[in-house]
Amino acid sequence: MPFPDTHPALGRALTARGYEQPTPVQEAVLQPGLEDRDLLVSAQTGSGKTVAFGLAIAPTLLGEADRLPPSPQPLALVIAPTRELALQVQSELEWLYAETGARIASCIGGTDARREARDLNRGAHIVVGTPGRLCDHQSRGSLDLSGLRCVVLDEADEMLDMGFRDELEQLLDASPAERRTLLFSATIAREIASLAKRFQKDAKRIDTVTGAKQHSDITYRCVVTAPQEIERSLVNVLRFYESPTAMVFCNTRMMVGQVQAALLERGFASVAISGEMGQNERSRAIESLRSGQARVCVATDVAARGIDVPALNLVIHASIPTASETLLHRSGRTGRAGRKGTSVLMVPMNQRRRAERLLAMARVNAEWEAVPTSDAIAAQDTQRLLEDPILANASEETTDELVLKLAETYDAKKLAAALVQMYRARLPQVEQIRPMSVEAPSSRGERGERAPREERVVSGQWFKMGVGRTERADPKWLIPLICRLGNVQKRDIGSIRIEQDQTYFQITDESVERFKSCVAGAEPDEVTIEPSAEPAGGGYGSRGRNPGEGKRFGRPGGGGGFKGGPRSGGGGGAYKGRGGSGFSRSKAGGPTGEGTSRKRRS
Repeated sequence: MPFPDTHPALGRALTARGYEQPTPVQEAVLQPGLEDRDLLVSAQTGSGKTVAFGLAIAPTLLGEADRLPPSPQPLALVIAPTRELALQVQSELEWLYAETGARIASCIGGTDARREARDLNRGAHIVVGTPGRLCDHQSRGSLDLSGLRCVVLDEADEMLDMGFRDELEQLLDASPAERRTLLFSATIAREIASLAKRFQKDAKRIDTVTGAKQHSDITYRCVVTAPQEIERSLVNVLRFYESPTAMVFCNTRMMVGQVQAALLERGFASVAISGEMGQNERSRAIESLRSGQARVCVATDVAARGIDVPALNLVIHASIPTASETLLHRSGRTGRAGRKGTSVLMVPMNQRRRAERLLAMARVNAEWEAVPTSDAIAAQDTQRLLEDPILANASEETTDELVLKLAETYDAKKLAAALVQMYRARLPQVEQIRPMSVEAPSSRGERGERAPREERVVSGQWFKMGVGRTERADPKWLIPLICRLGNVQKRDIGSIRIEQDQTYFQITDESVERFKSCVAGAEPDEVTIEPSAEPAGGGYGSRGRNPGEGKRFGRPGGGGGFKGGPRSGGGGGAYKGRGGSGFSRSKAGGPTGEGTSRKRRS
């Protein structure tokens, strides 16, 4: 038997479920001598802790008996922070205790409290619930805690962060003093230690996190993108990795709606989960994800805990998490119980410093990369088709009449072409996105972080664009335009010379190759930029404004109908770009290079 120290009935359930050996946290709680001890356990998300505490409480509930006799009061209480986690715990305990005759009831918000009260009245051996709903039932007398033999606090750190300390104390104070108390938490912070000291007796401290690499089964990647192209970049990331199931996290409910709408429009079967949804809606969404009807779940952090989908190989953070703990809990939806997973952080290029700080606080290493291009995705599609099990397992010996008919009617090349066409037809369309550099900025951080000004390097290559005095060209909006199209910073631009019908400008030697690659990927309707020889002279003799011509070029009054030029009839030379974002005067006194304006960012 793979778990020799477990109750025989639970051991058989583990074997039937395919468990071959315990995870570290399961092995730790099964050590001899812990059968009657309180436990204070720190374990990562996805480490198998639900099965761990299910095994740990078995000696207290069953003893030497094979089955549990009927009980008027619950024998065990499991408290979880969210409805999803509570339902997940209930599901795990049901198969683990299937042969013991244990009745397991749930008490969670968003469901019919009267039905829960009836289930409790009929008798339940184990009750799983969220703090608020459990306190409601206890206060109304429908939940009798006087017969409890053990209490489990699952993800206690999260419950304290959510403000449930009073509810936890109410439930623990109402439980018998001689009960066992098992406390599971990702970290043992001061508040957790204080709670353990008050409600546990001679607790055994078990640490399965210290010294272990954070989420060792998860590969972290950071995808650098333009701020206004998050949704389009997200499409390419989903297409590149092509996970059977993926979860996309957003920081707000509004963004959840926007992202899901964009995915549905592009042909992704997706569902959404956010705080304002009822429990039935959320349960249906999760079930469609588990059954394969939906491939992408877009969610707020309310879904960061308690969802366990076996085929979930990819987690994408469409919004940068607000804290390192959030990053880890979101990412922990994949790479569970020994399975491999990928966590992708979408990083707008003007928020790279913030992302780097977040990764450092979470103590995880990430690979930085650009948004997958259409060519890279096409190569992945080709490899996936060639390795598809349908082709690999197809037998040449067949009696299928249709197969034989097709083989007789068409040659192999035509059949292969039809197969490729059918395969591609079911795939969502790839977005054409301008490549972005993944190099870390050396001297300029996010908005508001200015590096000391260095001497401007004037050695570089010249370029020209078909915009000049006729279009009211002015460095005030030309510099942001060059920064955006070429993925460079203001410091990378040398001299600018504006002539009647075109403008010449310099790009420093160290940025030339990146500038060329980004300009080559610009959209067809962008202003044309091409290499040039050094102009003979005239125009502006550097980035500084010619004092005698400041009024002439500083306040364009009309014209300029091309994309990237000043608005017709507008002042200030604002750039009107995709998604409504634009350039205007930067708060730092110059362009940020990423379309910062007083308008809402995309």
